[in-house]
Amino acid sequence: MTNRIPLAGVIGSPIAHSKSPQLFGHWLRKNGLAGHYIPMDVPKDELETTLRHLPKLGFVGLNVTIPFKEKVLEIADEISDTAKTIGAANTLTFSGGGIHADNTDGYGFIENLRSGAPDWDPSAGPAAVFGAGGAARAVLSSLLDAGVPQIHLTNRTRARANQLQAEFGDKITVHDWVQAGNIMDGCTTVVNTSSLGMTGKAEFRVPLDALNSDMVVTDLVYSPLQTRLLRVAQEQGATVVDGLGMLLHQAVPCFERWFGMRPEVDEATRAAVLR
Repeated sequence: MTNRIPLAGVIGSPIAHSKSPQLFGHWLRKNGLAGHYIPMDVPKDELETTLRHLPKLGFVGLNVTIPFKEKVLEIADEISDTAKTIGAANTLTFSGGGIHADNTDGYGFIENLRSGAPDWDPSAGPAAVFGAGGAARAVLSSLLDAGVPQIHLTNRTRARANQLQAEFGDKITVHDWVQAGNIMDGCTTVVNTSSLGMTGKAEFRVPLDALNSDMVVTDLVYSPLQTRLLRVAQEQGATVVDGLGMLLHQAVPCFERWFGMRPEVDEATRAAVLR
């Protein structure tokens, strides 16, 4: 293995839209490292066979996206505490003949917030979180770990939000979607984890009257970079953080594990991914 060029990639279905190959390719070229990063659309019934075979071809690790983030936990030989808490993995590392599963989404989310809003104080007040999908799990876990005292959670399907409340505890308060515009009252952090507002998806039509200059507002959607939520928040004087940085920061520990160098997230990195 030491004489082979290290390979990594991202698996999902579909996968053609992924920007991770641009990101990893930029870091490999910038740092003059041998290696390749490949997008792979894997059939659902071929997942375990693929994961067991790839290390034999020189793969050192994989990023994982929809619909495999939960499924890979059933296959992995070792699971990090973070991935167990979140209930999903976005990172697989092949080592010693086994598969190690981890989740760096929460790390990426918090690093993006701290980078885009250096004065953000998680303990300053409650957070409002929209959406209860896979991304929400990582966001809830990382916000609680960072010291957010209370989280107001809402989702178009309440049952999914109730499930997260049951898993993450009484610091999560679930609200009906019809009350979505009200959950931001008194909050200092606002996060959209849903696909609403994404190019090709339904608009984020939640009333935004409660947004104000005391808030830090972030949207995990990065296509477009400035969503309606971020635009209105900025108009109201809030500190806004776009979603692209989460994608970039969550990849940093992955790249370091697989290629042996910790990459830098800078403007050149953003530009490479947006090209």
